[in-house]
Amino acid sequence: MVAAGDTFRAAAGGQLKVWTDRAQVEIFSPEGVTDPSAVAFDAVAKGKAQGYDVVIVDTAGRLHTQANLMEEIKKMKRVMAKVIPEAPHETLIVLDANSGQNALMQAKEFHNALTLTGAILTKMDGTAKGGVAVGLAQELQIPIKLIGVGERIQDLRSFSSQEFVESLFQ
Repeated sequence: MVAAGDTFRAAAGGQLKVWTDRAQVEIFSPEGVTDPSAVAFDAVAKGKAQGYDVVIVDTAGRLHTQANLMEEIKKMKRVMAKVIPEAPHETLIVLDANSGQNALMQAKEFHNALTLTGAILTKMDGTAKGGVAVGLAQELQIPIKLIGVGERIQDLRSFSSQEFVESLFQ
């Protein structure tokens, strides 16, 4: 199940619905709920009660430069732990691989706030080489779990450090 925790952007729920339909998974997007932490809490509670294997809480659109948004995302993490004490089991950041130092700065701020367990790099299909991968590994020691190389579901792939390094020299 995927929970629509980005309650600030009007189009966020609709965009997430398209992807959950494509992936053939349930979306949790309660009508009239505007508190992202309430969405996160309720989604994890539903997932636990109904025996879901995985609940993904989408928090898209958080700006690391906005203190109030960073506090809100910390709160989301805390309320999930009220339902399942060890939750969240993974805390991933999705980064545009083409944004270089800005992506690394985002990762640093989110890591300080949430203790990230991994990263997903998107736009790895372009001419940019995704140099942020080196900074994530070297400076923050955050593993890259997945990469996006296109717009289709099958374009989200496991990250291979060997393939990444080889691509730098091609």
